[in-house]
Parts: sequence; structure tokens; C-alpha cells
Amino acid sequence: MSSPAAFDWLKSNEKASIDRWMDWLRIASISTDPAYKSDCRKAAEWCRDQFAELGFDAKLVETGEVKAGVGSGHPIVLATIDPAPGNKSPHVLFYGHYDVQPVDPLDLWESKPFEPVIKPAVAGGPGERVVARGAVDDKGQVMMFLEACRAWKELTGHPTGGAKFTVMVEGEEECGSGNLEPFVRAHKDLLSQCDVCLISDTGMLGRGKPAITYGVRGLAYTEITLHAANQDLHSGLWGGRCPNPITELTRVLAQLHDKKRRVTIPGFYDDVIPLSKKERANWKALKFNSIAALKKIGIGKDGDIGEAGFSAMEREWGRPTAEINGIWGGYTGKGAKTVIPAHASAKVSFRLVADQDPKKITKLFFKWLKANTPDGCRWELNDHHGGFGVTVPIDSPHLEFASRAIKKATGKRPALIKSGGSIPVAGMLKDVLKLDTIFMGFGLDDDRVHSPNEKFELDCFRWGARSHAAFIGELTQ
Repeated sequence: MSSPAAFDWLKSNEKASIDRWMDWLRIASISTDPAYKSDCRKAAEWCRDQFAELGFDAKLVETGEVKAGVGSGHPIVLATIDPAPGNKSPHVLFYGHYDVQPVDPLDLWESKPFEPVIKPAVAGGPGERVVARGAVDDKGQVMMFLEACRAWKELTGHPTGGAKFTVMVEGEEECGSGNLEPFVRAHKDLLSQCDVCLISDTGMLGRGKPAITYGVRGLAYTEITLHAANQDLHSGLWGGRCPNPITELTRVLAQLHDKKRRVTIPGFYDDVIPLSKKERANWKALKFNSIAALKKIGIGKDGDIGEAGFSAMEREWGRPTAEINGIWGGYTGKGAKTVIPAHASAKVSFRLVADQDPKKITKLFFKWLKANTPDGCRWELNDHHGGFGVTVPIDSPHLEFASRAIKKATGKRPALIKSGGSIPVAGMLKDVLKLDTIFMGFGLDDDRVHSPNEKFELDCFRWGARSHAAFIGELTQ
């Protein structure tokens, strides 16, 4: 079967596809709130049954309670489909999640969050859209893949055209994915057979501008506390006689960057893969307007600062950073209280690029802090969490499959972009399975993800379903 035949089926059966999508959206699968635990199971069962109906060997894998997870213990949907005889296509792992964010504040919703509605296009506004919690994040994007499989099933008898797929849809993405890594390690024999992971939980470059995200940054997140005296002190009696932890902490953290805004921690850049000339040329061709972006957040053109020698886009997508995310100590209430605090704290995070190990970076940071310990002080150092960055080589055959699929589905060659953010599941899959991830998502910046009136435009849903159908076609060819 050709991709155009799948496109025709998707168009002819769109109403039924949307009806199924809305059925799933009606299930209030809020993973972080224990009150919705039964709804999360219901959403998982719905997803399992859809894959089973298509011919997958689909089941729920139970998970345990996780110390870090509130409302954890939600099952993971695991579905597999064997290849057709003689088929030697790459083995693809498809990942998504069925859980959603809480709906607060409820009074800002224009319609009930779990009673999905289709809102018509308005003059000068976005196109026809489905409004509900989970519309785009991530039920709507998982549905694109499900409906693509349905098209292939109806037309060929095999939901993935004969290609081998493994599907993993979790229920704790919105509350930390505490059970996902143990699940992956427990099923490593199966999952390590996959050649690439496909995730549809990202967005396009803009409305009418499809894109493939072929890289995300990793993360190392820490909390540090500098201790001095064993009690808060009167600043008149002790000022100038002993270390002030706030003063000393800021002195140390001010040394994190040099005059060229490079991170000064020894060894920090050792594993950084330099940007290729091709990547830099591709990104420059996107004509990103950094000054306009700054203006949107109320900063003038003189605010375009960062590591010397790189553009704003290059710094976001391809270079590591160190940021102080919060700092506190002493008295911060109303009025005056003249104290020298016993301790001061900061949260410091590092966005990492491919090949940088978050555990190594955290160790290097802590070593640097100890080497710069102020006299009379001691450190309390906490490694909160981290994850690897992921970059798929732009000459990857799997990336080319996805690019050709989107071109067939939309008529436009997708832009190849990276994300400055971190998607923990991708880093974990890279760490545990050595598996690269391609992000083929169709969301928009104004989809109000995690906010009231979350939406997913039908044009984006159509593009996504067609693209996934075409991706299956590319694999089987």
C-alpha cells in the first residue's frame, strides 16, 4: 500500500478518528493527584485496548509506588507487533504518555477540561481546534500514531505495514516518570532490540512550518548550601569579624563564568561535540530573529548575551550552560532584621549537550566548589537529578525516513531543529539503551500546554496522522 492510500483513508474516516480521540480526552488521567488513580488506570486500559484491537500484543505492566512520585504507581502500556515475513525494516520504539496535568485554575477554562469541544476558526485566529486537557500533551499526538496504524491495518491487515514496532505509553510523565527507568531496565532485553525511538510530544517551528527535533539538551540539577556559624549572628557585633555566607556564596558563584561567559569549571567542556559547519549553516538559514525574541520578553537588543562566538540559536541548541536558578539566605521579610545568617543556599543547574555526562558534570562542579571554599565555611552539596542530552546525526537514515515522510504528508520539507530544553525520557533511553530519539511532533507555541484551554488544531492533527502513516511507509520501503 502507498502512503497516498493511507492519506485517503485518514481523510474519509476523520470523524471517527476524532470521536475516538475525544473518548480518551474525557478520561481525567491526572497522574500527580491520587484522587485520579482509577482514571489513570482507565486511560491506560483504553490505550491498551486500542492497540490490541489493531493487532498488537498489548498489555498493562504494573508499577510500584515511587518515593519521589505523588500519585505514582500508574501502569505502563506495552504493545508489540511482529514484522511481516521477510520484512527487514528498522525496529522502532514509539513512546508517549497518557497522563495529563492538573486543570487548575478551573475558573479560567472556557469549557470543561474533560468535556472536549471543537471550536471553530475565528477571523484572524487559529484554525479549528479541539480544546481539552491533554488535547496536545500528549493524547492528541499519540492518537496521530494510533490512527496512522489504523489506516495501515484497514488497508493491508498489518498496523505498521509489516514493520516491527514496540510501543511504550506511560502514565507518570507529568509527575516525574519515577517508574520509567526501572521499567526500561526490567525490559532491556526487548527494548535494546530497537533501532530508534520515535516520540511525538514536541512542536513545529511555527504554524504551517513542520519540523523535526533531532536533539535536546541534557540536565544536571543541584542545590548547594554554604554554612558558616552555628547560628544567625548580630551584624553589628559580628560584621567584619566572621564570614557572611551570603556574601561568600555570591563571591564563589560570580566566578562560574569568565569575561567571555564561558563556564570556568575545569573539564566542563571536555566532552562537548563542536557544532559542525553544516549545522551552523542550517540554523542560520532559519533566520531566527534574536532581537525580536528579546523584545517579546521586555529586553532590549543589548540583552543578547551569552558565550562569545556563538549566535543566540547556537547557544540555545548546541552549547552547554550554567545557570543560578535561585538563591536565598538570611532575613527576607518585611522591615529590618540585621543578621549575618548561619547559611546561604542556591540552586544551580547545567544544560548539557550530547556526550556530556550529567553525573560527571555534577562531580566536577562539586570539586570546583570545594576548591573554592571560603575560609571558615563548609559546603552541603545535593545532587537532585540529571539526564543525558540526545542528538541524532543529521545524516541518520532514520532521520531521513522522518523527513521524507513529513514532506509527503505536508508538501513541505521539515526544518531540522534542536531544543534548548531537556526531555528526560530521551536522555534515559540514550543512557540505558544507547538509543537515539527522533521527535516528530506537531504542536504549536500557542497550544497552551499545561494551561487552561489547552488545544490542538485539527490541521496539526491531520498533518501528524499523515506524517506517521508516511513514516511507516518509508520504513517498509
